[in-house]
Amino acid sequence: MKVLLENLPLLLPLIIIELVLMTVALVHISRHPNYRFGNRVIWILAVVFIQIIGPVVYFLFGKGEEE
Repeated sequence: MKVLLENLPLLLPLIIIELVLMTVALVHISRHPNYRFGNRVIWILAVVFIQIIGPVVYFLFGKGEEE
């Protein structure tokens, strides 16, 4: 517990960035039906379970063209 409290100033920005990325990606997935690869379920699982990398991969490769 002591190690966690000592590293909290370093971990807190990463946690906030992860939550913001995940929230923005999930909102985008829920509002847009077009994806370059995969489908909605695959991208939701990737964004939620593959922490910081999942949302970044979605925005780089999964996000379809805007209508």
